[in-house]
Amino acid sequence: ENPTKQLLFSIVKAPGCSSAVILGLFFPCSDESLFVYDCSSAEKQPLGEKGQDGKGTDKGSDDILAFAFSPSGDYFALTDDNKRLILFRTKPSWECVSVRFVNRRCTSLVITAAEDKIFVADKSGDVYSYSITEPQADGKLELGHVSLLLDVALSADDRYILTADRDEKIRVSLTKAPYSIVSYCMGHREFVSKILVIPNCPDLLLSASGDSTLRLWEYKSGEEVHCCQLSTICGPQATKPDQKFTVSRITYCCQGGYVAILCDSIPTVYIFQLDATARQLVYKEQISLKHKGWDIAFEEMGDLWILQEDKEAPLLLYRACDGQWKAVTDDKGLQKMSKYIQDNWTVFEGEKFGLKV
Repeated sequence: ENPTKQLLFSIVKAPGCSSAVILGLFFPCSDESLFVYDCSSAEKQPLGEKGQDGKGTDKGSDDILAFAFSPSGDYFALTDDNKRLILFRTKPSWECVSVRFVNRRCTSLVITAAEDKIFVADKSGDVYSYSITEPQADGKLELGHVSLLLDVALSADDRYILTADRDEKIRVSLTKAPYSIVSYCMGHREFVSKILVIPNCPDLLLSASGDSTLRLWEYKSGEEVHCCQLSTICGPQATKPDQKFTVSRITYCCQGGYVAILCDSIPTVYIFQLDATARQLVYKEQISLKHKGWDIAFEEMGDLWILQEDKEAPLLLYRACDGQWKAVTDDKGLQKMSKYIQDNWTVFEGEKFGLKV
């Protein structure tokens, strides 16, 4: 998987973003063309028709709610406000494999390392699994929380499924027997917004919360091993005295153990480094943006891509050099992908596209 692809696709996650931008803007094919898919033209479930749960459907928009690549990048899945789960195969060329319908609007999804299932978390607190090998099969209820789920993750070996909810909890279950709860990671004082199993430290979980903290856990035992108070780091960028620092994006790079985060309403990228021996996060530096940050992603070798709400410079690229992160401007990939976005910038402007900018 090219991390830049995942970075650029996340433009559709901007609040109220129109279905017209789906995939087409951001995925150059081998012949330099673009693959275009418009969710508004996808199959819709008849209004009032009963779903798997026996309840009627209601009218939704075509806005994207959640998406994920498979670990190899061979598959891509998304869910939208119309309760569709759309699966794509990306190689040798992009194609839509299936359009299925979920019971509730979804908040997060993840594809297994084996690339045989998609786990989808929804607003009712349930997680359903959907087969990739049988792309037309109905979903299967795997587990449930009593409150809205905000994120779902898998361990690198697919053995554990981790779910985070609005009621401060992170639950760790066995993927093959989700009714078997391994542990709870308890310590956050508000909703858990993001969770990430550290790829090269597979026993460690990183979580972020509305309580303005980042926490590290030995998730199999539920033990908290480190807590970072973001208010002590992000405080100078606060726009009001009692501002909370809710993390909206987390990205991790195995090369160097770097963690980068974006917080809601703060145009700054904060960079940490994982000390795996001490099991703690060390704050390194911050990158101030002139505009709202939309997303961040590390490349495999450590370059950091930043997507921001700015037509003139929608993409930024930073590289670690002598202990500091410095902007790179002469990268051909940066120039090409920036042009793709700039050439289609009108998609992101104006009420007629459903944007709230």
